[in-house]
Amino acid sequence: MFVTKTIFEDLPTVRFEGEASENELAYRWYDADRVVSGKPLSEHLRFAVAYWHSLAMNGSDPFGAATIHRPWMAGGDPMAAAKAKADAAFDLFRVLDLPFYTFHDRDIAPEGDSLKESLANFHEMAEYLGRKMEGSKAKLLWCTANLFSHPRFMAGAATNPDPEIFAYSATTVKHCMDVTKALGGANYVLWGGREGYETLLNTDLKQEIQQLGRFLTLVVEYKHKIGFEGQILVEPKPKEPTAHQYDFDTATVYGFLKQFGLENEVRVNLEANHALLAGHTFEHEIATAASLGILGSLDINRGDPLLGWDTDQFPNDLQSMTMSMYHVIKAGGLGKGGCNFDAKVRRQSFEGEDVVAAHVGGVDLCARGFLLAAGLIEAGKYDQVVAKRYAGWQTPEAQAMLNGSMPLEAIAAKAEAEGIDPKPRSGRQEQIENLLMRSL
Repeated sequence: MFVTKTIFEDLPTVRFEGEASENELAYRWYDADRVVSGKPLSEHLRFAVAYWHSLAMNGSDPFGAATIHRPWMAGGDPMAAAKAKADAAFDLFRVLDLPFYTFHDRDIAPEGDSLKESLANFHEMAEYLGRKMEGSKAKLLWCTANLFSHPRFMAGAATNPDPEIFAYSATTVKHCMDVTKALGGANYVLWGGREGYETLLNTDLKQEIQQLGRFLTLVVEYKHKIGFEGQILVEPKPKEPTAHQYDFDTATVYGFLKQFGLENEVRVNLEANHALLAGHTFEHEIATAASLGILGSLDINRGDPLLGWDTDQFPNDLQSMTMSMYHVIKAGGLGKGGCNFDAKVRRQSFEGEDVVAAHVGGVDLCARGFLLAAGLIEAGKYDQVVAKRYAGWQTPEAQAMLNGSMPLEAIAAKAEAEGIDPKPRSGRQEQIENLLMRSL
């Protein structure tokens, strides 16, 4: 039997108290109702709590056993445990007072002894979540399918050499999309946790890419068939657990979308830790997605540059977050996307209060970064420095080179006739860094 009291029940709802507050469980920078550029912060940032890290993570790692023991992890009836976990989830949502949450199918419902039983469990729990949502402010930002944990997916899901695994995975995603629509989800995410290879020695690269392209096309077709108005998002990741994954980074995903004619149908859900694993910064991935018109949503976390795996820590780098939010604002915002905390507390932080405190810090960092970025844009100095650096391209002659009206031979003839002798110009990098540091 599971007790009705949850581990978050005694915690008060986190409130905004301002930067002078000494309350560890209060927001110092996130004033949800503060209007910036015509919208409240809550609508700009659209924060979401990740079901898996906040409620399913047990603190185990490759070198140590579980350190986090929640009541719903104690065994017994799996469906009763799932409902106890859901009760705790919505209590956590109440405490954090954030507008959205996210989940995998296996986060909310246990695996059954067959596909039929697994789907029945999933739909029963989805209905339970729907009833919980009726008494909560929390909405569904997105749902996704766990197509990586079970041994059947050890060689991938959509890219698996076994067509029955492809069909099993497609069936799972179909039902996850149905549930997402039924619960009013704003997006549907596909993360190819094992869509890659461990070695090329046993891999038909072309075959697997074709399978992945067909799988995503099926998802897009079904979205339109059922009238789902949310975004379809792909989450890039370069490696870990595979040696190479096909959705390596934003640029790679865009090339894949172009190959299958999906660049206007699918956007990206970008994660900071995945950007690090790809050798990029979070702001690089955001800026790249914005430039390609495929920025969809964000997974907020950080990685450890000293470790080569996905540590999924809560963020704490103000400069990185400020520049990430700068590129989000310049791109026109996140639209139907949001800021999902795909982050987990450390193994030694095993109490319920630790989960709340971690989110409070992450929320405040994002809010502070957003406010600083908005102020940076409003002041205009940074944009002026960048614009001045490229000002030469605004002349009619430079525009002619850029827009294709001046062919190569004409460019060469003009340069030779004028005897141009361009000199190096300073990029003012240190001055720009000083400007940004003063803004922080």
